[in-house]
Amino acid sequence: MCRPRPGQRAVTGTTAGVGTARPAHAGDPGHGTLAKAADENFPVAPFFLPRAWRTDLMAVYGFARLVDDIGDGDLAPGGADARLLGVAPGEAQDRLVLLDAFEADLRRVFDGTPRHPLLRRLQPTVRRCSLTPEPFLGLIAANRQDQLVSRYETFDDLLAYCELSANPVGRLVLAVTGTTTPERIRRSDAVCTALQIVEHLQDVAEDLGRDRIYLPAADMKRFHVQDADLAAKTAGASVRALVAYEAQRARDLLNEGAPLVGSVHGRLKLLLAGFVAGGRAALGAIAAADYDVLPGPPRHGKLRLLREVGVTLRGEG
Repeated sequence: MCRPRPGQRAVTGTTAGVGTARPAHAGDPGHGTLAKAADENFPVAPFFLPRAWRTDLMAVYGFARLVDDIGDGDLAPGGADARLLGVAPGEAQDRLVLLDAFEADLRRVFDGTPRHPLLRRLQPTVRRCSLTPEPFLGLIAANRQDQLVSRYETFDDLLAYCELSANPVGRLVLAVTGTTTPERIRRSDAVCTALQIVEHLQDVAEDLGRDRIYLPAADMKRFHVQDADLAAKTAGASVRALVAYEAQRARDLLNEGAPLVGSVHGRLKLLLAGFVAGGRAALGAIAAADYDVLPGPPRHGKLRLLREVGVTLRGEG
């Protein structure tokens, strides 16, 4: 339920069953973005969901994937996306310009005809599910913040970032499935924030390569960790202690949000259990690696994930 990211982004889970009721043709604009769904570490729209849900979730995924690609600078130089958004070639490498253009096109989803095919694909979902602009604008704001803020002083500062970068996706899942209530939103926010923190722990080295650190500076100071310590090939004792501390925070948030699973039924319950279980399995893998995340995201096996799914479905843990 946190924002989807490629490769090791997002919590490690399974890609089995990713699908959509309306696959994009290989020659269509936006196909490459949607094709990345198969590389995500948890199912974007698994086969066991109703066809309409799969279509709508893939439309939401296309938006979230593209805005992250813009924010991370992963669009092809001089590619079609910038042209579709009306950005001049000379400005196509300016991420803030691209994000502004993307936001303008998003607003056309609600009151006009968007230019980008992934946003045109999103428009029927917005209308069918009565979605509002706010969660989409939050994801854009998070990527805009990534261009301006590279460090977070306190854990509360990081939580405020997660409110933009992660929580909107969970709220969109609830809206698409018609299960939104204030209590479910609260639980969903806890799960999504937890998954975002797990992602940050998995990607410490990768994020540092982008000149971003999502470990709160106050916590780094408490555990006597410097930026240079995060650039090492393996983590020293101080870094491991810091990662363990943040991992416990994520675990506590997952436990706070886990009752969301028991509040729904049927196939949605299985989907949400997979998200919670994926976070728990990833935290288990981090712990099994003795909290050394610097060589890369510690991996867990499918057996651990399935065990965590069972625990979550039974309301244990």
